[in-house]
Amino acid sequence: MANAVVVLDNGAHTAKVGLANQDEPQVVPNCIMKAKSERRRAFVGNQIDECRDTSALFYILAFQRGYLLNWDTQKTVWDYIFSKEGIGCTLENRQIVITEPQMNFHSVQEAMLEMLFEEYRVSGMYKTTAADLAAFNYVADSEERTTMQSLNCIIIDVGYSFTHIVPFVLGRRVLEGIRRIDMGGKALTNHLKELISYRHINVMDESHVVNQIKEDVCFVAEDFKEAMRVHSSEEKRRELSLDYVLPDFTTVKRGYVRIPGKPREDEDQQQMVPLCNERFTVPELLFNPSDIGVPQVGIPEAVADCLKACPWQAHRDLLLNILIVGGSAQFPGFLPRLKRDLRALVPDDLEVSLICPEDPVRYAWYGGKEIATSPNFDDFVYTREDYDEYGVHGINQR
Repeated sequence: MANAVVVLDNGAHTAKVGLANQDEPQVVPNCIMKAKSERRRAFVGNQIDECRDTSALFYILAFQRGYLLNWDTQKTVWDYIFSKEGIGCTLENRQIVITEPQMNFHSVQEAMLEMLFEEYRVSGMYKTTAADLAAFNYVADSEERTTMQSLNCIIIDVGYSFTHIVPFVLGRRVLEGIRRIDMGGKALTNHLKELISYRHINVMDESHVVNQIKEDVCFVAEDFKEAMRVHSSEEKRRELSLDYVLPDFTTVKRGYVRIPGKPREDEDQQQMVPLCNERFTVPELLFNPSDIGVPQVGIPEAVADCLKACPWQAHRDLLLNILIVGGSAQFPGFLPRLKRDLRALVPDDLEVSLICPEDPVRYAWYGGKEIATSPNFDDFVYTREDYDEYGVHGINQR
């Protein structure tokens, strides 16, 4: 434990963190939260579980539009993570594997480097992206004798602020092939807030509750046009409609789907939101961002476009190894719909195979664990000696 490497997948929504010799990471909200019920206290990380009333929860985010810009907030969260409340140890004189967004700004990279070496006194760091870690874990999980140097795959990272499509050919990212869609879990939650507020009840301040609604009831329609015919008959509408019981934070701490014919005690007195086509029109934004005025293509078209920047000899392997990670990859129906749409966009003689791991949120962290425990890990590390000699600029010269 004394020399164990810390692995931190520092996402915009949650940070996945743990020691490389542990079996699984902690998942910590990467923000500071304030509740109306306890105005004097700020909740950091998993302290939110101690909050009695999370209505109108206010988030102070470290990431803005997918990039780490609020360093005061990030330091507060990291102080919590690297304490007894968090993973139970500090970063001092330890090595760390840490993720950053694709195409990160040099100024952000340098600020992160400076904070880790100057404030947290790490002995060395290896910065990478979640897609690289996912690819490394994919190789480690592979039953075939694939090595990182021979890997051809596409990583689809459906994140909080963005969705990234990252192709790997012979183990290296094809930078010209990386595609970014400005659509992720945050935009979906915001869109659902607007729909519920316009149609039923004002929930514009209830990001926490609406995010739970999204996770509980939303799904991806395999055929969107056919699904929209739900209103053409009462029978179809009954199949899809449901009532979501909102939490009152006294008797009901977390919202749930009301089961028809089996009312719970005092359920008639609870506030409910009727939901119908919102259940599938919200995740549809991942496939058609233009539905809310974002002038970009959806995930299937972005994958087909990223192929054009890759050597044609690799196309077959790339389409056979499409790995999907990120929280929004967990919607029911996501994989069949993506496969169906992608199948129509690529040549008929090429097979399409999608892989979504059991835990797409923490999958990249396990890749970091594999790297941190690999025999040649020290070859990747930017050490304190390197930092003292070359400063913040040296890491980008490696």
